[in-house]
Amino acid sequence: MAGVEVKLNSGVVRRMLRRRFTEHVNALAQALADEIGGDVTVDKYTTDRAAAGVRVPTERQTKDGALTRAAAALGLEVKAKS
Repeated sequence: MAGVEVKLNSGVVRRMLRRRFTEHVNALAQALADEIGGDVTVDKYTTDRAAAGVRVPTERQTKDGALTRAAAALGLEVKAKS
């Protein structure tokens, strides 16, 4: 295969990877919400990066650590928003 040249279209590759990453982030957010159950809000959004927020009522997190426990069950880490 001498003389074969491959040139990647970086814009197309970027869009493909971004779409797949966004799907993965959204699936993880939904899995976390499913693990918690009950009154959970999932916010899916994209700025320059894929992102998702999972919110539980304060009393559920304060009383039994619902979000923290569910995240640990999925192998995720919870960090305070700064």
